[in-house]
Amino acid sequence: MKHRYIGKTGLRVTPICLGTMGFGSWSDEKESFKIMDKAVDFGINFFDTAEVYPIPPKAEYAGLTESIIGRWLKDKQRDKFIIASKVAGAANGWFVPPIRHGMTAIDKFHIKTAIEGSLKRLGTDYIDLYQMHWPDTIIPIEESLRAFDDLVQEGKVRYLGTSNDTAYGLTKANETSKRLGISRFQSIQNNFSLNNPRFLDELAQVCKKEQISLLPYSPIGGGVLSGKYNGKFYPDNARFSDYLKSDNPRVQAQAARFVNKKSLEVTLRYMEIAKRLDISPVTLAVAYSKQFDFVASTIIGARNAEQLDASFAAMDLELSDDIMGEIQKIQEEIMYPMG
Repeated sequence: MKHRYIGKTGLRVTPICLGTMGFGSWSDEKESFKIMDKAVDFGINFFDTAEVYPIPPKAEYAGLTESIIGRWLKDKQRDKFIIASKVAGAANGWFVPPIRHGMTAIDKFHIKTAIEGSLKRLGTDYIDLYQMHWPDTIIPIEESLRAFDDLVQEGKVRYLGTSNDTAYGLTKANETSKRLGISRFQSIQNNFSLNNPRFLDELAQVCKKEQISLLPYSPIGGGVLSGKYNGKFYPDNARFSDYLKSDNPRVQAQAARFVNKKSLEVTLRYMEIAKRLDISPVTLAVAYSKQFDFVASTIIGARNAEQLDASFAAMDLELSDDIMGEIQKIQEEIMYPMG
């Protein structure tokens, strides 16, 4: 297995990272342990979590995922693993997180409060990669970055990253860090998949020029690229089957972004490519997301340990130029299925 480095850091990670957002909701603690054990058996050394996990976000859930990981880590050698977590984004963002009374912000108080909680739940003295879960449109980036840098100077965090940001936001943060001479964001964790290649439009160029790594999440399009939504009825125990039944307009809109006429049409085309290659469509999707030189590690998830096999089959798989060209043609014919 070829390891990769995140940004300009010493974080040497496997090309696939285990995402944990369902630990404590979709997967109980016993199954979560099985998933982590199996990931380690496959050679995975990189785990990603967040203070607001698991999903769907609920006040009674928040922090549960980190606590499960912490109990699993208790009898392990901590320095064998690269652990990434996130401070919840600002309440002025895309939704109000159900923690700290719905008043989250990317300021010194909230960053310090968040890191102390995460360290306690994870049972560790440090976090390898600490990320901003989504940007704050009110707090000046200078203030946020200084607060993050304090954590690095204190040894509580090794390196910093951001998530769900734009080309402007990433560039602004990067240039601000340079100007102030403080720690910068070494990675960006954004949605990127066969069904959502928008990262290639602008952000990829920023990452390549500035040596900032993408950590793609949702490489199988929230499960859509597995083909399970292409039947006549939505499958049971599936994320967007549940979301489409929700009374919450925001949740319904998120489901419609992932599961729609265009996304299902292109998924069928990718399924045909996978069949021709004699691999799972999940394997094809994960292989695509890790194919690019600006990607350090692709974040995959599972509800049970058995689901990991198709994703891990992509670990050393490199798609040929012909297949990548075929994929590009599909993306040009049916542009931006997820909007």
